[in-house]
Amino acid sequence: MYPFKKIESKWSVKWQKSKLYEPNLKTAKKPYYNLMMFPYPSAEGLHVGNMYAFVGSDIHGRFKRMNGFDVFEPIGLDGFGIHSENYAMKIGAHPTTQAKRSEKNFYRQLQAIGSGFAWDEHLETYDPEYYKWTQWVFIQMFKRGLAYRKKALVNWCPSCQTVLADEQVINGKCERCGTETFKKDLEQWFFKITKYADRLLKNLDNIDWSERIKIAQRNWIGKSEGALIKFEIRGPNFGQLEVFTTRPDTLFGATYLVLAPEHKIIENLKIKIENWDAVQKYILRAKKKSEADRTAEGGQVFGVELAGIKVINPANGMEIPVYVADYVIGSYGTGAVMAVPAHDQRDFEFAKKFSLPIKPVINISATRDDAKHIQEFEPKRKIVAVVENGKGELLTLNWGPKLGGRLFIGGTIEQGEFPLETAKREILEETGFYDLEHIHTGEETFRYRYFAYSKNKAFEADTNFVHFKLRSDMKKDTRLEKTERGNFEVQWISPQKADAEITENLHRYALEKFIMGRAYVGEGWLFNSGKFDGMDSEEAKWKITEFVKGERKTNFRLRDWLISRQRYWGPPIPMINCDDCGWQPVPDKDLPVKLPFVKDFRPTGSGVSPLASVKSFYKVKCPKCGKGARRETDVSDTFLDSSWYFFRYIDTKNKKAAFDKKIAKKWLPAEMYIGGAEHAVLHLLYTRFVTMVFNDMGLIDFDEPFKKFRAHGLLIKEGMKMSKSKGNVVNPDEYIKKFGADTLRAYLMFLGPFQQGGDWRDEGIMGIVRFLNRVYSAGSEFAAMKRSKKENVSDWMHAHIKSVTEDITNLSYNTCISEMMIAFKRIEEGEDKNPADFEALLKLLAPFAPHIAEELWAKLGHNPSTRAKHGAGRSKSIHLETWPKFDASKFQAKTFELIIQINGRVRGKTTAKFGLAEAEAKELAMKEPNFSQYIAGNNIKKVIFVPNKLINFVI
Repeated sequence: MYPFKKIESKWSVKWQKSKLYEPNLKTAKKPYYNLMMFPYPSAEGLHVGNMYAFVGSDIHGRFKRMNGFDVFEPIGLDGFGIHSENYAMKIGAHPTTQAKRSEKNFYRQLQAIGSGFAWDEHLETYDPEYYKWTQWVFIQMFKRGLAYRKKALVNWCPSCQTVLADEQVINGKCERCGTETFKKDLEQWFFKITKYADRLLKNLDNIDWSERIKIAQRNWIGKSEGALIKFEIRGPNFGQLEVFTTRPDTLFGATYLVLAPEHKIIENLKIKIENWDAVQKYILRAKKKSEADRTAEGGQVFGVELAGIKVINPANGMEIPVYVADYVIGSYGTGAVMAVPAHDQRDFEFAKKFSLPIKPVINISATRDDAKHIQEFEPKRKIVAVVENGKGELLTLNWGPKLGGRLFIGGTIEQGEFPLETAKREILEETGFYDLEHIHTGEETFRYRYFAYSKNKAFEADTNFVHFKLRSDMKKDTRLEKTERGNFEVQWISPQKADAEITENLHRYALEKFIMGRAYVGEGWLFNSGKFDGMDSEEAKWKITEFVKGERKTNFRLRDWLISRQRYWGPPIPMINCDDCGWQPVPDKDLPVKLPFVKDFRPTGSGVSPLASVKSFYKVKCPKCGKGARRETDVSDTFLDSSWYFFRYIDTKNKKAAFDKKIAKKWLPAEMYIGGAEHAVLHLLYTRFVTMVFNDMGLIDFDEPFKKFRAHGLLIKEGMKMSKSKGNVVNPDEYIKKFGADTLRAYLMFLGPFQQGGDWRDEGIMGIVRFLNRVYSAGSEFAAMKRSKKENVSDWMHAHIKSVTEDITNLSYNTCISEMMIAFKRIEEGEDKNPADFEALLKLLAPFAPHIAEELWAKLGHNPSTRAKHGAGRSKSIHLETWPKFDASKFQAKTFELIIQINGRVRGKTTAKFGLAEAEAKELAMKEPNFSQYIAGNNIKKVIFVPNKLINFVI
């Protein structure tokens, strides 16, 4: 193997000594902030998954640097928090001691991977010079009314013995340790992120982020339009219960009310509840369940009636019972739900269990336009087919507004098709397009109800009803073994009869659906709803809201960020509580509030931090009145540390401010941010929130932190996710020691598309080993060659440069490496050894394997020590060289095969030059021997010309 240890050690020292990767943050002309999520040094060290992310980000930065940008690529350690503290406890060390060990080990590993980090700006979140400003951020939140303290039911992890934000509970388990969480009533600090919910949601439409991250954030923010509706509690002066619902159109179908176990009115109604002991026992049990368990789809429903309590449905005046059930969450909406079992599946399951009435009020409809077709017969509407199968399942097919009349009478069911596939194919052939909203296949009988306007009466108020039935001997639930003819029975009926039949059928269909055990949750038109019968459900939402004097309202799933933690290893929350003055922020001059050394730092599980045992820490004077007061002993969530670190990177030595506004204006928002998708609604949501607050404070003139964010994929090993429990975690140290950092970097990027991830297999790395060994050997050969004054890359090399350039821009690193291997093989095997081709290859390789590329670049004469031999001006690092340019004209084929068609059928082919005009193509085609015999006696109605491909004559 080539001497990678010597080469990598040499260039690592030289790069750091020359500050190759340190841009001038004040004077840079083309600033490009290339940011990556910084690691939390919680365990044994950097694992290969971390390296995968850092290398992918570094390649992008190196590419941009070679394209003339002043790239800033900082690094640091997110060293506070539960991960680090738990690891310290595991090995019997104190977090302050372990932090220094981890820092040394992580920085050693980070230097070994060869990334172009700007080491002068490194930072650690546990450094008092950093968390001084984290505490300052907290104080700014408090001063702006965005930080507040309240008692609330919060997520508690019994293993980590601390509270968790909603975003840190995944499927009812602690995202850090995997332990089942439960609710605990504690007084905690919160950030009012909900104030920014609408802004956080709207901005997603305009930022260049990975779509899966934007979808995750939209779902987490969870905007919903609905109505607040009040239900009177039966009895003198009992008051009202207010519910939030997104479906006020179903109000006439509400047959009971459900309260969350946390709802405060339950306690107020205690003396009126006839079964209080049973209710209280149920509530205590329900509160111990995780939110995920309570709301899980398909989970069991539990609850108990508040005996003696009834409310009045404001739509119809009916008395309905009230239940408390765990599937309703107190922190969403009002903590009360109007239950419409006919049109909500959880309500439906609950109603069945407790034998409660199920009253359907929405008729099935493929689209909201259907009701308008039936009631108003508006002309020139789109055609909608409602397809019903024997199971009572539904699909819809939509056609364009100008089509009408008879679509098809018969069709051939091809071999291997389901009957429904035939229908789809026939529709596609007849209309040119279709749109399937839901697909159900494998039934022997289908009924197509659709509303269409006759071609002869397109502008008249006329609707036709067509009933298609497939032949009954079709095989059910299997594909046909041979081609058969499907005969369709066709029945035309009048619009009036269609109206009546469709309404009757859909009433029956809706009721049958409920019998089958499924609520209908879609839209349609109303029935069993008094004067609103026949109204479109979307329109009825707001008409009914107005009718019952409700209030239209927007709600969000997002809840405020729980910021306090009852642990030791974190920045103390900079607040002081005075009996007379209330909560007061620590004055700026007293920051940072340093974390004291506490020998017994283990969490107590009592709901308070170990800092509560340090009297010298918590006994202080009120900064406002000077009287005795108590300092907050909780520490802040580690996600606060990481929500603003990229602002500090640009100005790490500033002792007067968190960062300089002028430098921030120059470098931020970051041009590119690369990190893990697992932080979609944790770190990434918090950074957006904090950035918006900074914008409102006037510190910055933008409100989104990153211009572009790309989520990298996940590495697996031999088909399984890497984890310690499976024993398949890969430590990069052993591979760097055995094969070198360049080999490991290139192999990681070769595993698969960077944004999708790949499967690590030990044997796969040998292909990269052989490739780099061959490149190194070729470097020695080219270094010994005599050089001509003018060296240009070969024409064929331009195609490889183009391919790598496009793929590296799109983060398609695996195909870049494949392309370089192909190019190198041609260089290696070619008779005409062109040094310019090899130099171009080295530049393409440099972002992936920076050490070997730098070494061979120097061997070729681009080094101060060889300046006398090769002449001045050839001493620059390859990483500061200009990225190779390509000329498409050098590798484009000069000719192509022109396909000649008549009425879409190929009738000939001929060679033509690229860039051929339509007139020239027409002339060439007409010269073909067989052309005249196909055209004879026919007029050419139209010519369709596809440049550099085909010409089609329509006759």
